[in-house]
Amino acid sequence: MPLTMASIGEINTIRRVGGNDETKRFLENLGFVAGTEVTVLSAIGGNVIVNIKDSRVAINADMARHIMI
Repeated sequence: MPLTMASIGEINTIRRVGGNDETKRFLENLGFVAGTEVTVLSAIGGNVIVNIKDSRVAINADMARHIMI
């Protein structure tokens, strides 16, 4: 399921990152790689703030749809 559907506070593991090459590269640079644990801290209208690799990252709903957990 996409990251936009994750419950707040639940620890999930990223299964894969989709999208075109540019999108994948952008998300990988932020730390979104397969096998990494991610926790959703806040979600408003599909936009999410997540905790990944001891950092807080905000991504919009379109980017979050490319991250499968």
